[in-house]
Formats: sequence, C-alpha cells, structure tokens
Amino acid sequence: MDANSSTNEQKAEELKLKANDAFKANKFSLAIEFYSQAIELNDSNAVYWANRAFAHTKLEEYGSAVQDASKAIEIDPRYSKGYYRRGAAYLAMGKFKEALKDFQQVKRICPNDLDATRKLKECEKAVQKIRFEEAISVADEEKHSVADSIDYRVIEVEPQYTGPKVDGDTITLDFVEAMLDEFKKQKCIHKRYAYQIVLQALELLRSMPSLVDVNVPNGSHFTVCGDVHGQYFDLLNIFKLNGLPSEENPYLFNGDFVDRGSFSVEIILALFAFKCLYPTGMYLARGNHESKSMNKIYGFEGEVKSKLGEPFIELFAEAFCCLPLAHVINNKVFVVHGGLFSVDGVKLSDIRAIDRFCEPPEEGLMCEILWSDPQPQLGRGPSKRGVGLSFGADVTERFLQENNLDLIVRSHEVKDEGYEIEHDGKLITVFSAPNYCDQMGNKGAYIRFTAPEFKPNISSFSAVPHPDVKPMAYANNFLRMFQ
Repeated sequence: MDANSSTNEQKAEELKLKANDAFKANKFSLAIEFYSQAIELNDSNAVYWANRAFAHTKLEEYGSAVQDASKAIEIDPRYSKGYYRRGAAYLAMGKFKEALKDFQQVKRICPNDLDATRKLKECEKAVQKIRFEEAISVADEEKHSVADSIDYRVIEVEPQYTGPKVDGDTITLDFVEAMLDEFKKQKCIHKRYAYQIVLQALELLRSMPSLVDVNVPNGSHFTVCGDVHGQYFDLLNIFKLNGLPSEENPYLFNGDFVDRGSFSVEIILALFAFKCLYPTGMYLARGNHESKSMNKIYGFEGEVKSKLGEPFIELFAEAFCCLPLAHVINNKVFVVHGGLFSVDGVKLSDIRAIDRFCEPPEEGLMCEILWSDPQPQLGRGPSKRGVGLSFGADVTERFLQENNLDLIVRSHEVKDEGYEIEHDGKLITVFSAPNYCDQMGNKGAYIRFTAPEFKPNISSFSAVPHPDVKPMAYANNFLRMFQ
C-alpha cells in the first residue's frame, strides 16, 4: 500500500467516526454526507456502504438503502450486516419475500446469532401470513362495498356510555369539540359515532373528482398542511395556532394522516368529522400511507384493531380509496402529496381521469402522484425510496407552463424547518409533523394563502408534549425491531 492510499484510508476512517456521531445525534442527512465522503476516499470498505444504507433507512430512502447494502454485499459477500441492512430496507418497503432471503443469508453466515434467528422467524411468519392472505383474497371486481353493508343507526349505545353523542344524522360542532377533548384524555368515542363519521365522510369523498378545483374568494384565505402521521397533539396545536377548520377558515390536509405516530385513529376521525361538518372547510388528499400495504406495516391497522375493532380496518381502506389525488386552488396552485411524473405532457385532465378507487398501483400517474420527490439536478432520476421517481426544476417548470399554473405544493418529506422552497421558487414542500417519530428534531409547518395575490405565507412550529405512547406502538412487531 502506498503512502497516499494509507492517508486516504485514515481520512476515511475519521469521516466514518464523524458520520457515526451524526447518526447517534439523529442527524441522518449529515451522517450520509460524511459516509459519502469516506466512500469517495475508500470505496472498497463494505462497512461504509452498510452504514450509509442504515442512515438512508432512517430517512425512509429505502431504494437508496437497498443500493448501498447491495454494494456492501458485492464488496464482501460474507459481510452479514450488508444482508441485514438490505433485508431491513426491503421489509420497510413491504417486500417481505426479498427480506426473507436476506435474513436467511444472515443466519447462514452467523448460525449462532440469536438476534438474527429471532428476526428470521418473525420474517417467516410475515411471509406465511402474506401467502395466506393472497390465497384467500378476492379480486377487486368481485369485492363488495363494506360501507354499503353497515348501518350505524342500528348500533345500540349502551346507557353507561358517557362520551360525546350525535343526536340523529347530523354531526355538530359541539360534538366534534367534545370528541377532540375526549381524545386528549386518551379516550375513544362509541363505535356507533365512529362508524357514522367514517361512513358520512366516505360518501362525501366518493362524490368528489380525482382532481378537485378549489375557489378561494378575494379577501379570503386557505391553509395547506402536510403530513401529520398520527401526531394528534401536534394537529391540535395547528388548530390552536391557525384556528379550527370552518367554511371561513378552510384547510387542505395533503395526505399521510396516519401511520408512524400512535394517535392515527384520533387524527383520522378528527379530520373526517370536520369534513362531515364543513364539506368545503376541510379538503383531504390521499398520501402514500393511505393504503393497505403501508397500514399493515407502519401501525394504523394495528391501532384500528386495538381502538375500534377489526371491522373498521376494511372500512378505512375503502374510505382511503375515495380520497382525491390532487387539488388546484384558484387555477394557480397545484397540490399533491408526492410529486410529478415520469413523462412530460401530463395535463390536469389526465389527472381528473384517473380511476382512483383502488389500492395504489406500483407504477403510472397515480403511483407517481403519491410517491415522487423533487431533486436538485435537472431532468429525472431514480427514486431514493424505490418507488416513483425524482424530478428536477425543468420538469416542474414545464408542467406548470403546460397547465397554466404558478406553483406546486407537495408534502411527503421531512424538512428541518417544516418546509423547503425549491426549483426556483416554483415548488414548496410542506411537512406538518414536528419532531417526526419523536426523534428527527424537525419543525412542522403550514402554508396560508390569501386571495387574490395567493402568495405563500409559511408558518413553522415546534412539537408539543404528548402522552407517553411511543411512535410505532401498534406497528408490525418485526418492523419495530429495526427502528
């Protein structure tokens, strides 16, 4: 080894230590920077690639994590952590069968590793469950509406129930405010009223187009919020800072209402209740987490089963399939959860024509709306998530020009200040779950527009305390092992 190589390896080790310290401080983007610099100096060290894969996993960049872990395995096929990191990333993507192969390989390399044995058994159980569900699943065209089979009016409310009540079929502000307070005390409402909220919201959402046009009169305002991810007490803080939703104070919540945070049931019932109360005061868009595959892994399904019961799982899944995919506000601002498309020339009429009443597909316009992310480079690139794509400022500019729009607002990504302005000011990311998963240290944000100028007025806010229920408390047992 020459002196220059030795110096590079030494510098790379120093950078790895800096990256490790950043990782321990939950500064995962900084950790990735340091690991990347170490790799530039010494790209044949499998540890650097596997460590960077782990940091990517923490940022939910599972596609990048798989690539890095695969590189670690290529460098050293006997390096168990490479398979371990790739298996964890596959697992987070819901690719249980691929994850199983990697954990089997970990077990072959480390036959006496009790931790690897435990994870392998959990993964085998998950794959067996999936195969069973696939075997008994019913084709979409044969499925019947769950909502159509439920009549909340015949559900009896026991005399001993002392929580909020709805008198008849009309949800009132008094009921909603009492429900919000009940949730603050970690109590739930009667299932009769939970059914009523979800069923009435579902009917409203089902009647809406896939792309919703919103008109804000001159002198009026409109607020857009990003992901709230089951962080109910931070949602209440948004309402405290910016006012409760109403016809005069309308909101759009831009997807990812549930999963990760452990108060997702409270969040979705609150948002759906406001939708019932004020149909044009609460707009809701679908995010990538409003789907069965995500809800199975990241906690919502388990939380629904625990707090409301199993019958609600399919009902929520049906309601999520009714959520619109995009909104255009005052013919100026295009709002979607994820981002833009793998092809140019997509018109608003193409989005209106999407048949959204299904689970999200793995490709196509609907998938890209829910999953894509902006990138600093021009053009298009592969998704760091492993689903959708990354798109540059030129793609944003062409889409806006072709559709006579001024601005794109999207969510889907944690930002340190709760928002980020990119693509020459033509694209804003807004994320409304501060200190995401109780560990990211980020702020949340929301955007308020006032007609007719419609300039974005962005407010950041910090996390507020919540009861001692950890994020992912109801998540897939196996996935919690990797958090």
